[in-house]
Amino acid sequence: MESQLRVHHLSKRFGNFVALSDVSLEIRRGEMHCLLGENGAGKSTLTGCISGYLQADSGSIDVLDRPVHLRSPLDACRLGIGMVHQHFVLVPTLTVVENVIAGTPGRGLLQKTKETKEALSTLCRRHKLQVDLDAPVGELDVGQQQWAEILKCLYLDVSLLILDEPTAVLTPQESVRLFDVLRELNQHGTAVLLITHKLDEVLQCDRVTVMRKGKVVTTVATADCDKADLSKFMVGRVTATPRRDPRPPGELRLEMRNISSSGGRRAISNLSLGVHRGEIVGIAGVSGNGQKELFELIAGIGRVLAGQILCDGVDVTNASPAAVSRAGIGHVPQDRYAEGLVGEFGLIDNLTLGRQRDPEFSRFGFLLRRRARHFAEQSVERFSIATRSVDTPVNTLSGGNAQKIVIARELFQASKVLLANQPTRGVDVGVIESIYQLLLEKRREGYAILLASDELDDLFALSDRIAVMYEGRIAGVFDSDDVSIEQIGHLMAGGTDSSSPNRAEI
Repeated sequence: MESQLRVHHLSKRFGNFVALSDVSLEIRRGEMHCLLGENGAGKSTLTGCISGYLQADSGSIDVLDRPVHLRSPLDACRLGIGMVHQHFVLVPTLTVVENVIAGTPGRGLLQKTKETKEALSTLCRRHKLQVDLDAPVGELDVGQQQWAEILKCLYLDVSLLILDEPTAVLTPQESVRLFDVLRELNQHGTAVLLITHKLDEVLQCDRVTVMRKGKVVTTVATADCDKADLSKFMVGRVTATPRRDPRPPGELRLEMRNISSSGGRRAISNLSLGVHRGEIVGIAGVSGNGQKELFELIAGIGRVLAGQILCDGVDVTNASPAAVSRAGIGHVPQDRYAEGLVGEFGLIDNLTLGRQRDPEFSRFGFLLRRRARHFAEQSVERFSIATRSVDTPVNTLSGGNAQKIVIARELFQASKVLLANQPTRGVDVGVIESIYQLLLEKRREGYAILLASDELDDLFALSDRIAVMYEGRIAGVFDSDDVSIEQIGHLMAGGTDSSSPNRAEI
């Protein structure tokens, strides 16, 4: 197969940190090539160099066997290279059509909205996509925003499409549709470079290049390896999702009684659910059906219009986030960067965020920096956070290490309840394993854990019970050992089940 892009001996440093070391890579025309590695392995730095967002310190890049100099994303775009970032590059107040126009170079300021919309509509019909092109992207759920990002690249008719964790916010059905679209692009000669941590998706690619600590470990055909091989290549050992051990739950710890909120389709409506001491209750549902809103109501971020929320019998309905935290409830939000961290702050400030006025870290209104630094260094060691120092801004860390910071802080603050919304989104299998071990450890300690995840296999492995959410309601609650993935998926899509209650049982 003809070479679409070649990377020759690329190296990149950030200060004393070596992000890429003598990396070489070939992507062939019409192939789906996967880039696999732990968080911090150098994948984002490599794709940043290929897409023009970063410039390498040494090495070279060829496109169609011709050397090129990528000084900016515009240079890459002109060479047919498009990238869909893990964290969207969209303007929330603009419509999908307007975002595409804004991201289209060389078309001038007078590019016509009608013509662009017609072209996007044609793309949607061709690939069987349903995207509201006239809606402001800020009003779309995260899955629709992901499709909007992909449409931007399809509109530009790129010859190399780079996708960074594209299925992290997609439902299983949408993920299948995405791979169908990618295969259609391959058949027309478009090369695809896919970054994913999901081994099932890796095995759908033609070849996989594995990176570790800024270096290429190997490039192999996926037909010649399995999940165990990939896991060993990536982290040096075979990983597995930890499973809960059977144990009876304790008394009711977190209770929601007929709570409702505003917000249209995403509003919570007459929802009742309880989580006991030493129990994990998993929340299954298609993104945008009220999971985020439910977690925010409990955490004090949203407002309850009716009903009650109790923690150990104490009413925390509409309490402030600080009061909810003092009541022993920790909250890991679904978007670590937008909602869980201050990117420009270092680890010290992010790990003490929300506790900066506590006597443990503060005196006379001033932060005790030495004590906060010691706590940060302990957290780095306990949670294996890969960072140059505790002063490093968190927006320079990999997604997995940033997620560990949020979890470390919330586990420190929580003493009774942990709300974990998509705690493993966009992180590698090694980090997933450690996060789930932490959740099971807290379960053994008597915490009540409410866990939302897009990965149904993980919900079944970890949850004592699974509650299905659909349009802000509980469609059913099941013991995880007594229900199938097919039944859960049926309810997630809006189906009914005569054996499930209309309202969840406490």
